[in-house]
Amino acid sequence: MKAIIMAGGKGTRISDPSFPMPKVLREAAGKPLLAYVLQTIDDYKKDDITIIVGFMREQVMEAFPGYRYAIQEQQLGTGHAVMCAIEADHLENYEGNVIILSGDVPMISKKTIREMSSLHIEQKNDCTMLTCVNEEDDALGRIVRQNGKVAGIVEAKDCTPDQRKITEKNAGLYIFNCQSLCRSIKNIKQSNKQGEYYLTDVPKLLIDEGKRVEAYITKDQKELMGVNTPEDLKQVEKILKGI
Repeated sequence: MKAIIMAGGKGTRISDPSFPMPKVLREAAGKPLLAYVLQTIDDYKKDDITIIVGFMREQVMEAFPGYRYAIQEQQLGTGHAVMCAIEADHLENYEGNVIILSGDVPMISKKTIREMSSLHIEQKNDCTMLTCVNEEDDALGRIVRQNGKVAGIVEAKDCTPDQRKITEKNAGLYIFNCQSLCRSIKNIKQSNKQGEYYLTDVPKLLIDEGKRVEAYITKDQKELMGVNTPEDLKQVEKILKGI
């Protein structure tokens, strides 16, 4: 299995104008956020990991040498970021599975990745996504189900009032059959309030094609915690320090 890590964001809400840096290099408990994500998949070969970089990318590449890198010149969304990785590494020729993580979501556990990977392979899924029942974080995408089956993901900013009531949230971690991903991601559009290419549109496209899309539901809400604000960073740091 190969891995893609999205690490190209500037992190506007957490940035310090007097000391700019990529968001994934912000430290929690003495280590950059990206270091925790890489630690979670440290059983992968470096050559099988592609880190997508953009803002001040040289700093990230210098801090974490030896990995493959894909450059996202324009910030056009998570789907666009993955397109950049596919193009850079010629993943359209890869027949296996690929896990996609976010470089600013540092609390994912090895156990979750191991169990999620096993489920994906055993069920021969085209996509397996990590979700969690969470009533508090309103900024996360909602998992829409029909008759108990995953029917798609709606980003928080695009939710209807009824969809906002959904408590099953998207953790932003996915495992895809790489060939299915490469075919479907070409068809995502910018038809959303942000005008971006959403990676979260891919599962719905796969479902519409009759492909198998499932969710692995974690009970640990900490695994959903991304870092977008100074307050988020402080909260993550407290958990990592065991405070």
